[in-house]
This record gives sequence, C-alpha cells and structure tokens, in this order.
Amino acid sequence: MSFASLGLIDPLLRTLETLDYKTPTPVQAQAIPAVLAGRDVMAAAQTGTGKTAGFALPLLQRLTMEGPQVGSNCVRALVLVPTRELAEQVHESFRAYGASLPLRTMVAYGGVSINPQMMKLRKGVDVMVATPGRLLDLHGQNAVKFHQLITLVLDEADRMLDLGFSRELDAVFMALPKKRQTLLFSATFSDAIRAMAAKLLSDPLSLEASPRNTTVKKIRQWAVPVDKKRKPELFLHLLKKNRWGQVLVFVKTRHGVEELVTQLAARGIAADSIHGDKPQPARLRALERFKAGEVKILVATDVAARGLDIDDLPHVVNFDLPIVAEDYIHRTGRTGRAGASGEAVSLVCADEVRQLAAIETLTRQTLERIEEPGFAPDHRVPVTNASGEVVRKPKKPKKPKDAKVVSEDVRFRQG
Repeated sequence: MSFASLGLIDPLLRTLETLDYKTPTPVQAQAIPAVLAGRDVMAAAQTGTGKTAGFALPLLQRLTMEGPQVGSNCVRALVLVPTRELAEQVHESFRAYGASLPLRTMVAYGGVSINPQMMKLRKGVDVMVATPGRLLDLHGQNAVKFHQLITLVLDEADRMLDLGFSRELDAVFMALPKKRQTLLFSATFSDAIRAMAAKLLSDPLSLEASPRNTTVKKIRQWAVPVDKKRKPELFLHLLKKNRWGQVLVFVKTRHGVEELVTQLAARGIAADSIHGDKPQPARLRALERFKAGEVKILVATDVAARGLDIDDLPHVVNFDLPIVAEDYIHRTGRTGRAGASGEAVSLVCADEVRQLAAIETLTRQTLERIEEPGFAPDHRVPVTNASGEVVRKPKKPKKPKDAKVVSEDVRFRQG
C-alpha cells in the first residue's frame, strides 16, 4: 500500500517523498481515508504508531480543498494536546507536512506570553494546536472564535484527563460548534475516555493500531532489582557496562531529576533535564541538545513521557517506576518507534512492588527480573504474574558461614 492509494493530493505526496515516507503505518492506512471522508474517528494508538500523520495529512488536505478562507481570529481545525512538548511536536508536524500548502498554523500553550499568540490569531489560522488552559485564556479574551471550525482533534485524550483537564475540556466543548468532525486519539481507553467519546463523537470509525494496553513488541523490557539507595550507582554501572549511547531516563520527582543530573555531572557525564519547574525555553533547549547528540543522557519526569519526538532512541531507563501504570506504556513508547528495536530497563526496589504489579497487570506480561552481580538487594522484590499476584516470594541473600568476621569490604562486594 502507498500513500497515493489513500487519496492524498500531489503536494502532500511530494512532501512525504522528501521526508522519505514510503509506506503508511496501519493507523495511517485506516485513519487517512476516514478523515478525508469527514467521518469521526476514535483510535487506540500508542506513541510511535504514526498517529500524528494519520490525522494531520488528511486535515491539511481538507483545509486546502474546502473553503471558506479563514476569517480574523477564527480557527478551522483545532488540535488539543496535554503538554507544551507535545504541542510543539504536533505543530512542527503540521508545518512539515503542509510546507507547500497555503495554510496558516500556530501553536498556543501557557508558560509564555499570550500577546504574540493573540497577534497571530488576528489574521486567522487554519490549524491551531493548543493546550486546554491557554486555549480558554485566549477564548476568554475574545482572541479566538470557533464558528468556522470544521474539525476538532483530541490527541492523547487519556493523558489530558490524567493531568486534570476534565473541567477545561468541558468548557472548550461548550464553546465549539456542535456540527463538526471530531477525532479522538488515546493510548488507552478508560471508562472516562469511552464516556467522553460517547458524548462527542457521532458514528465514529473505531481503530486499534496496537493491542490494547500493550507495549511495542520490538522493545526488550526487563527489571533489575536493587535497593533504593543504590539506584544511582547501579545506573552508572549499567551505563558503563552496556556502553549505552543515547538514554532517556525517567525519575519520579523534579528534585530527583536534578539530583541525578548532578551526580552524573560529578562523574564527568554530560546530562540535561526536563521537568515542570524548568522554563519552557530551557526545556526546548535541553531536548534539542539531546536530539543533536550534544548530551547523551536526558533525565525527565513524566511531563516528558509523551510529546518527545526523538528518532532512533535506543534506550529508556525507568530509574523510578511511574505512579500511574499507563505511564509505563508512554515512557517505553519513546523507544522502538516505527518498527525499530529498543530497550526499556526498570530499576526496581522493594518499595515499588505495587507499581510493578500494576504495570504487569495492565500490560499482561511479567517483566523478566535480571539481577546485576554486586547489586543484589537486601530488600528483595517478589515475582508477580500478569494478574499482579505474588507467585514467588523473594529469597533472602545468602549469608557467609562466619558472618561475624566478614569485613565491610567483602559484604559490599557480595551485594
């Protein structure tokens, strides 16, 4: 199957050729014809499945082929996303795919001045990518109007609910015209997402680009049991032993992110960070440095789990397991993209056994435990099955016969 067979116009096909897009992914093959036909779409699509092109390409074509010309302060297609990073990524995709088309696009999110965004809207825009809070700010100041809107896209809808945008989304939906096309993309389909879809979508085409609540098959995943206090030491050991190049590391807290970056710097290892306390320009610079190879390690909180567009990322390390099990899918989805292989390693301490069980229950697979010599934990991590039940209690580390005379040095080497 080719992109031409999906009914895309020549300018888009030429752009895809320059971008070296040869064969549509499954979600693109199903979504593009449906969006072109004006149908509502509800798609279960993980990061890395090509979902952005699945809605951006047909939307750009519809906006090009259909009138009227966009009016002052008006928007014809609105894409709602949960984070600044994802907003930038999706907007850049629209710009790249629509480079040869006479369309205006913009991105809007909080944390930066609202005035340039208001100025951009004065001429009207064909495509607006926005976070819910900033969109409502603009609407409250009469800077954006929706009477010309033909399509609403909810990208990573589950994440928007996870981040507490439920009220903002309801306010946005109230302001939009009822007669419109609606496209909903979500990595997971919770009861709340299904309830939202039932209200917003009309006779939608339902797509599932990958098995429900699963990680990408080509990602090798395993867990390394370790005591919590030895996680930094273990990470440095694995980094050196495996000769990892580019690594995206997820840490639970903002303080933990900066602490790990400081520890890496003390050992001469260049790393950068992304988290909520960092200003948006600094976050974008950190991402660009990582993508350019200027730093090999990017340490992030879950604010970056979705919305980072990094080609050929080979390694993801869960320094801390996520509190919400679904975030494990989004974290690991940063590697193994578009058919490539990748590795996802989780450093797991005994305190995280509940999170581990929740992840294994959600993904319906048991992560292989591989102990690293010299790092066997004193507080063991039990083995659970895919239902989260303990199937093997942890074994206590073997003690030497004459424990009283064992030196601290020997005890350290034994882990």
